[in-house]
Amino acid sequence: MPMIETGALALILTALMGYLLGSIPFGVLVTRAMGLGDLRKIGSGNIGATNVLRTGNKGAALATLLLDGGKGAAAVLIARRFGAGDAAQLAGLAAFLGHLFPVWLGFKGGKGVATFLGTLLALAWPVGLAACLTWAVTALVSRISSLSALVAAVLSIAWAGFLGHGDLVILITILATLVFWKHLPNIERLKSGTEPKIGRK
Repeated sequence: MPMIETGALALILTALMGYLLGSIPFGVLVTRAMGLGDLRKIGSGNIGATNVLRTGNKGAALATLLLDGGKGAAAVLIARRFGAGDAAQLAGLAAFLGHLFPVWLGFKGGKGVATFLGTLLALAWPVGLAACLTWAVTALVSRISSLSALVAAVLSIAWAGFLGHGDLVILITILATLVFWKHLPNIERLKSGTEPKIGRK
């Protein structure tokens, strides 16, 4: 955990900024702008890039991935620009929660994987890069997005400690726990062997 260096009011404003950034439902906005329909009525109904890919539009999926990751990174970088490490971590947590529970969609959001990775890249790029590579390798081998997310989330805790960013371990543990919680239905499908492969409509 970082030392508390930022004042209470600044932390409150930081949390609000992070939440509002994180709550922007880019998946819904991108698919609507491209005439692909309401993402919440497609595939799993999730608002993330994996479900956008089920529309068959790879460009829309890539845009959603980058924007969802970018909002987490942006929240961290803005907080770091005007505050200390505690503000940056709080902004990342708030952005992640904003994606999971966006006020604009009745607090029914996505699973947070892209935002999780973007947040890590901004907080400590070696940890974020290791997590992204973990996701990519697992996806290449398994072709299952949810499994890749779960492996990347849990190993990111170890990566933080191994790469000298022990101050991030508690935050990453919280984020990884939330990733697992949001993936509980996927975990059940993984156990039963019915989890769909990446790109399957």
